[in-house]
Amino acid sequence: MKTEKDKNIPYKVYLSEDELPKNWYNVRADMKTKPAPLLNPGTGAPMDYEDLRSVFCDELIRQELDNDDREIPIPEEILNFYKMYRPSPLVRAYCLEEKLQTPAKIYYKFEGNNTSGSHKLNSAIAQAYYAKKQGLKGVTTETGAGQWGTALSMACAYFGLDCKVFMVKVSYEQKPFRREVMRTYGASVTPSPSMTTAVGRKILEENPGTTGSLGCAISEAVETEAANPGYRYVLGSVLNQVLLHQSVIGLETMAAFKKLGVKPDIVIGCAGGGSNLGGLISPFMGEKLRGEQDYRFIAVEPASCPSFTRGKFAYDFCDTGRVCPLAKMYTLGSGFIPSANHAGGLRYHGMSPILSELYHEGLIEARSVEQTSVFDAATTFARCEGILPAPESSHAIRAAIDEALKCKETGEEKNIVFGLTGTGYFDMVAYQKYNDGEMTDTIPTDEELQRSLAQLPAVPGQN
Repeated sequence: MKTEKDKNIPYKVYLSEDELPKNWYNVRADMKTKPAPLLNPGTGAPMDYEDLRSVFCDELIRQELDNDDREIPIPEEILNFYKMYRPSPLVRAYCLEEKLQTPAKIYYKFEGNNTSGSHKLNSAIAQAYYAKKQGLKGVTTETGAGQWGTALSMACAYFGLDCKVFMVKVSYEQKPFRREVMRTYGASVTPSPSMTTAVGRKILEENPGTTGSLGCAISEAVETEAANPGYRYVLGSVLNQVLLHQSVIGLETMAAFKKLGVKPDIVIGCAGGGSNLGGLISPFMGEKLRGEQDYRFIAVEPASCPSFTRGKFAYDFCDTGRVCPLAKMYTLGSGFIPSANHAGGLRYHGMSPILSELYHEGLIEARSVEQTSVFDAATTFARCEGILPAPESSHAIRAAIDEALKCKETGEEKNIVFGLTGTGYFDMVAYQKYNDGEMTDTIPTDEELQRSLAQLPAVPGQN
């Protein structure tokens, strides 16, 4: 609990509505080595604005390709929507500190204060806004655990757009209530892979009984977008534009710390495709890149889908059907399908090109954790802090606890902040398996990963 030394430090720090960031922060402007460009899968040439227009919204393409503008203004319509649930609180985890008996100070940025239950709404509303502004009828997308699909369905309902969601089959079956939230907001939800697309039928033919992957669902969403005039494809993670929109998380976190007069030493985020991690760390990374401050950044990924820690930094397809552009990223191979027993999201075979470049340069640390260990941390956090965390967020909780326990051993009073991406109330099947002692850890073998990585596309200059 609070000590005399901490008596002036509140449990929660809220910024005022007037302090809501007015610009997104583009970390690429401060990166000496920019993320490698997307490549045309047919020609191998870098893709420009015109190449991408058939897939993405026009303004989102401009944001995707912008390596130079540090600040990009947030349109008033998006700011007004943000004000319904932002700014979000920075919380001091006093009770968790007491439980751990650590001298470390633990903070978390809580992104679960909206109906979608996660940070995904920050980019969903932006992408829906630009689609509506362009005069489109609707959008297609994929979703893993369902957080992105839920957020996008909300955003599309707000702007009167149709929303077609392909949900990874294992999550479609395990998380029926998240699926129903999407349908309540007007979205159509299809388990992927499905028989409704050519690529889905091909994947099912080659892998009967597969539980699906984000790569499969992306392929189906892109095919569906191409077959429906007036639609565009949108993505909830990985892309540069998504990390840009999610920078509101890090900007608010930085502003809250400055309000407290505190500097974080360690910034921790869960890592699947990179939307939360990139959004949280970007403004802090900008200070590090500009030589203004120094921080440790830790990316935490599931041991069942370890793209950072066991993947290869190479050009790869963004989807299993191999119809999307090639991105240079840490990847396990576009054909990699994670274990079906993995309870959370974080199931994408690759990592954001921005984060991949930063990790390749040694500016980010990465570790993988088993899901039983993740749920141990989630349960500890829930019992101390009163919030049932999403399984994805609990990867970051696991690392935060581990770092705090290291401080207990050394006596160091480090300031640790992690991203609590959302709540776990739609993830009760996973919690039930954990509570019943039925949860297991499935980690891909070296042989399995090598078989997948052996299928990486041939790109000139790539090892």
